[in-house]
Amino acid sequence: MCRNIKTLFNFEPPATEAEIQASALQFVRKLSGFNAPSQANEPAFTRAVEEVADAARRLLTSLHTQAPPRDREIEAAKARERSAARFGPR
Repeated sequence: MCRNIKTLFNFEPPATEAEIQASALQFVRKLSGFNAPSQANEPAFTRAVEEVADAARRLLTSLHTQAPPRDREIEAAKARERSAARFGPR
């Protein structure tokens, strides 16, 4: 599950709200062991996703670096190359 959590810091353009939410959802899924919570656990699960997303947003806005922003397309191409080397071309 967590392999879907992507680095969000130091990209141009910055991480979108959807990317932050998706990362928070994956993190809570991993911690809870639930892909989709039961009705009884849904309020706690939803609250946890929002709290993790809030913490991620605060973290991303407070981090600083001297490194130039990374390009999403270049990083995606590198990830595809690593995947092909590991699993073979698809």
